Formats: sequence, C-alpha cells, structure tokens
Amino acid sequence: MAEFKSDIEIARAAKKKPIMEIGAKLGIPAEYLLPYGHDKAKVTADYIKSVQKNKDGKLILVTAINPTPAGEGKTTTTVGLGDGLNRIGKKAVICIREASLGPNFGMKGGAAGGGYAQIVPMDDMNLHFTGDFHAITTAHNLLAALIDNHIYWGNDLGIDLRRVMWRRVMDMNDRALRQIVCSLGGVANGFPREAGFDITVASEVMAILCLARNLKDLQKRLGDIIIAYRRDKSPVYARDLKADGAMAVLLKDAMQPNLVQTLENNPAFVHGGPFANIAHGCNSVMATTTALKLADYVVTEAGFGADLGAEKFFDIKCRKAGLKPAAAVIVATVRAMKMNGGVKKDDLGPENVEAVKKGAPNLGRHIENVRQFGVPAIVAINHFHSDTDAEIQALKDYVASMGEEAIICRHWAEGSKGTEELAKKVAELAESGASQFAPLYPDEMPLFEKINTIVKRIYRGSEAIADKSVRDQLHQWEQAGYGNLPVCMAKTQYSFSTDPNLRGAPTGHVVPVREVRLSAGAGFVVAICGEIMTMPGLPSRPSSEKVFLNEDGQIEGLS
Repeated sequence: MAEFKSDIEIARAAKKKPIMEIGAKLGIPAEYLLPYGHDKAKVTADYIKSVQKNKDGKLILVTAINPTPAGEGKTTTTVGLGDGLNRIGKKAVICIREASLGPNFGMKGGAAGGGYAQIVPMDDMNLHFTGDFHAITTAHNLLAALIDNHIYWGNDLGIDLRRVMWRRVMDMNDRALRQIVCSLGGVANGFPREAGFDITVASEVMAILCLARNLKDLQKRLGDIIIAYRRDKSPVYARDLKADGAMAVLLKDAMQPNLVQTLENNPAFVHGGPFANIAHGCNSVMATTTALKLADYVVTEAGFGADLGAEKFFDIKCRKAGLKPAAAVIVATVRAMKMNGGVKKDDLGPENVEAVKKGAPNLGRHIENVRQFGVPAIVAINHFHSDTDAEIQALKDYVASMGEEAIICRHWAEGSKGTEELAKKVAELAESGASQFAPLYPDEMPLFEKINTIVKRIYRGSEAIADKSVRDQLHQWEQAGYGNLPVCMAKTQYSFSTDPNLRGAPTGHVVPVREVRLSAGAGFVVAICGEIMTMPGLPSRPSSEKVFLNEDGQIEGLS
C-alpha cells in the first residue's frame, strides 16, 4: 500500500514552474504579470482590458450536495476537472475563491483542494496570499472610521446614531465581537452607540470587489453603499462621506486577479472569497470573465451545496455579469450519502448500501434544482478508498434513475488521470449546446416573492415567514427603487431547511427570515434566515491547535 501523504506534504513536494511560464500558457506576456515571489502573480488591468474582444470559452460550474462532516471535495474536484481537461488536450483555466483565515483556523480548513488535485502554493493561498483580504478589511474599516469621525465632528449629514448600518469586519471567527458598544471612554472618543463585527468574507466590500467589472465600476459601487439613515429615514451613502475614492485606492491592487498553478502546472485564477452561506459565494467576475477570454474552458466553483452557492452563482453572479454557463458538475460522495441516510461519521467504514439509497435523495434534489436553471449537469462521485463496488453502483443507479450520469473520479489519489472520463463527458456536454440558462425569477418580481420563490422551488419549503417589520423594510426598499435587485439568502449550509441537523431532502418546512440587509453597492438584498451568523464562532477544538512551524521552519497542520 502506498505511503499516505498529507495535503501539505504533497503540496510541499510540488515541482512548481515560474509563474511567468504559467502566464505564457495563456498567452499573457511577462510585462503584464505583477509577481508576488516566483509562484504567484497578479494580472494587470491593462492586459485584462486588451483581451476583451476575444471570444469567450465555455463556462463550467462545479457545485455539490449539502456539506457533511464526511467530506465532499468540491474544490478538489474543481481542480481535478481543470487538470483533466488539460490532460485531454483542452485549454482550460480554473477559477476559485481565496481562503479565509476564519475557517482555516476554525473548523472547515483551507480552500486549495486536496491530495493530488491541489492549487499551489497551498500554504500561501490558505494564509495571507497576496493581501487581498487585508485590503478589503482595511477599506471596509476605513469607511467605519469615517462614519464615527463624521459624527464626532458635528454630523453635518444628519446621521441618526440609532440607524448606522455599517458594521466593522475582521477575517477571523470571533463571536465576542458580534455585538459591541463602541466609543466608550468619554467625550474625546465620540458618541457611544451599539455596533458589531462581521467576518470579512461577509463584507459588502468583498461582494463589490467580486462583482465589479473594472475600477470605475468598483468606485461607483463603493459610493452606492448605504452606511446609515437620517431621522427622516433618508439614506446616507458612502459617497456622501467622500469615502469611495480612498476605498477604491486601497482596493486597486486587490481588484487584479491572482494567477497561480495546480500541482500539474495548469493555470488557476484565485480571486475573492465570499462565503456562500452568508454571502454570494463565488469568485470574482474579473477573474471569471478574464479566464473566459483566455481559455476554451473555464472551471469555476460556487460555495457549499447547490441550494446556496449554485443558486447564487446563477441568480446573482450570472445575472449581474451576463454569464451563460454551459454545464454543471454536481459533486457527491458515497460517505456523504450514507450520512444523509442516517449513518454517524464514526460508522461510515462498513458497507451500507441501504444507507446510500436512503441518503441519495439529497443529491436528487440538487440535480432537480440545477435543472431549473436550464443548465445540463453531470454527477462526479468523488472516490474514497472505503467505498465498495456495491455502494458505488447503488449511487450510480440512483443518478441514472434521475436521468443523469454519474462518473467515478479518483483525482485525490491520481490527479488528472483520475478525471479523464469526467473531463471528456463534461467537454462533450458543454459543447452540445444543451444549456438554456435562465435565472430562477425575473428582476421585476417583488423582493419577498423572490425569497419565497427560492424557499419553495430550491429548498422545497412551504413558505418563508417574516415579521411585519421585515416585510415593511422590503417594501420601503422597493419604493426607493431597489425592488429589481436579486436576493442573497443567508442560511445554514448543512440542510435545505434552517435546521442544520435536518439532513436528506426535507419538504414542507418553514424558513424564517429574521433580518434583511440592503447591499446597494453590491446590488442585492441579503435575507438572514434562521440562526445563521454573519460572524462565525470557533469550535471547541479549533484547527489552529494543529498548526505550527516544524524544526525546518515549515508550516504543518494546514489542510
């Protein structure tokens, strides 16, 4: 039996090529790459502008079932598929998000893939990378500081201290900062008021950076941020504070996509990092649209299950950017099906075909949901060594009963060799012209009706419910001209319901909307459902406990 190697050991042994060689694969001249060391670089805005007349390649979305502790491997499959397409002679680029320090040191781990389907440098990407998150955090908090400073120096804009909407952010899980009182300590520190922190990936600035088309669009969107309301409930914008210019300056370099490589030296854009459970969960429009101009196939992912990431990819990112996905891949594992079928994590080892069959409807629901957007899909079964032939066949038979095909993928252990069949099938599907993509709801549908549409058609709930104050707020935004915006559902990723313990494919549940937030700059309305938090907390045994420097100064414990 081959020696087991951890993800970081595999990444450390990678034979990386200089980043200029990776850029050359895409036809990017060296002078248009801004290197961050030898193995990562930013692609300049001038070069991106120069390729806009190129024909677009085919866009392929990788999504998944609802995540379980058993593991699904969506990012790993995204990387494996990109490598597989290159292996069969296609020109393909991978587009994924950057990793947040919150889950890296919390519970979920990193976001660079795994095994022999990874993006490198894995440790850099999972830590500070090129500083994009720091720039986003700083720009966000500059606006927060300017708000309190404006109030301190006389409040000429008439901001109602009770209606300051702009919270602060940090890229770490810290539940103690969810709700705070700031400006304590006397007259010199300003006017005390209630405030709070979100995690950086939930910041509207993060969403704006990921949805903006260029620097001009970025600054306009930053200026459109609603920071507070006056006593007459009229909005105060970031541009009223003259904050948009300085924020755009801080984000100038962060707007440029990051180019790195896979273990097999294929190009990958890693840019932006909104979570899909509390934000829109997709990498940047800049990275995706640039990749489409440079390759025949672009493989991108959307966070968590298709009920969250894929729905937001289709209804927010594709709608806003005019993208037309050609195909989708839905990642599932035998182990996750068994968990959805009621098996506990510690009992996943023994064969249990009946549990696979019992849990498979979770996958079936996601297949049906992707179909609703008119995008053809194929199922990738991410193989684990403990999977038995009978379990795999049961899952394949279920997918066939849904009218789709399931392909076994062994990219974690074999790299691109393990995704050759998937790559061939996906390329064939993308080239078939079968995609008839359309968002789930029209722009003109009322906001609460959009929420209800997602609840009923994607989550299969009976209805969304909300207090009168929430409905009144949505109506006020409609009256103010924001009724045509899409909605971004903030909900647990573990279930179609708002109960994280309700696995499988539940129906008839009620989805409570406890709060709504207007992200006028990003261009969507956030509906916060159930108990979901926009500032996560750490688990009882954080992953940070396992991260350290070894005697050679190398990082251990990242995953």
